[in-house]
Amino acid sequence: QVQLVESGGGLVQAGGSLRLSCAASGISFGIRTMGWYRQAPGKERTLVAAIISGGRPNYLDSVKGRFTISRDNAKNTVYLQMDNLKLEDTAVYYCSVAASDRTYWGQGTRVTVSS
Repeated sequence: QVQLVESGGGLVQAGGSLRLSCAASGISFGIRTMGWYRQAPGKERTLVAAIISGGRPNYLDSVKGRFTISRDNAKNTVYLQMDNLKLEDTAVYYCSVAASDRTYWGQGTRVTVSS
């Protein structure tokens, strides 16, 4: 059974930091891309950051310089370090794991940035 367990969301003041984690288990086929998407109320789900094994990460322009994605292949875990958070970063963040057979999604973790 495939599981993507996310953690690390919460409430933080603007300018603060949070670190999201997503541990994937039960995926039989090779994991290719691991990433994070977010969805704010009334808006579409948007790619925030993604990283291919051995490749360079990609970032949404508005988070460049503030967010850092990393992965631990041995643990099938992807992280998102979020610094200097802004009000507009408020959203539900979803972990995404693209394997050879399909893409898997986490249940989402809420990030709320307050002023």
